[in-house]
Amino acid sequence: MNWILLTCGCALLSSLFSSAASAANFEINNLQNLSQDEFRQLSEELGAALSYKPLEPAAALGITGFDLGVAASATELTNMPAVQKAVSNGTAYSTLPVPTLRATKGLPFNVDVGAMYARVPTSGINLYGAQIKWAILPGDVVLPAVALRGTFTRLNGVNQLGFETSSVDLSISKGFVLLTPYAGVGQVRSRSATDGLPLAQVNLTQGKYFGGVNVNLGLSNIALEADSTGGIKTYSAKLGIRF
Repeated sequence: MNWILLTCGCALLSSLFSSAASAANFEINNLQNLSQDEFRQLSEELGAALSYKPLEPAAALGITGFDLGVAASATELTNMPAVQKAVSNGTAYSTLPVPTLRATKGLPFNVDVGAMYARVPTSGINLYGAQIKWAILPGDVVLPAVALRGTFTRLNGVNQLGFETSSVDLSISKGFVLLTPYAGVGQVRSRSATDGLPLAQVNLTQGKYFGGVNVNLGLSNIALEADSTGGIKTYSAKLGIRF
């Protein structure tokens, strides 16, 4: 059973990475081609794709706990005309892959802190982010865990664009032997600003809903998650260790 779950997780992670091998790209260096409304549409896509994805249950790790892994997210872009105008050198991704390295450490008082780093294939996009999570209710054999989380991400590597997100969410999870399903709701705020172009800064607030399942196989760990931010869907998978 463990090997079946691990194989399924590897297969999904591989499929999310596979779009990175296509001829599409995401080199954002034609923002001068966008109208103000198109710049806002592009910002909505980036807010959904580049905001922090939880990929873990609400329960705290505990003071000795760690969660380390490699993940991939795939965001289904919905405003392709605006995206294509912003991107040079061929066809833009219609599903944007974002591979990440991730780490979370448990602290006292049911607090976890985490960080992530991403580099989007065939683009100049580098992304880093951080989170802090407090399990308001730590959960036990009977009761679920409930957690409040704050996150931050910032884009690097795109000369024309400064972009960052912050978010807050409330999540709930309940463990059942190997499986821990979780779900949450929150808001993502993003800021997009160009460098030297006649486009006004865009500030957005997008509603966020997400749900997933964490599968712990001893030290091996799999997390699968679906997310909707501003109605834009993202699917993610993470493989690693959690203890």
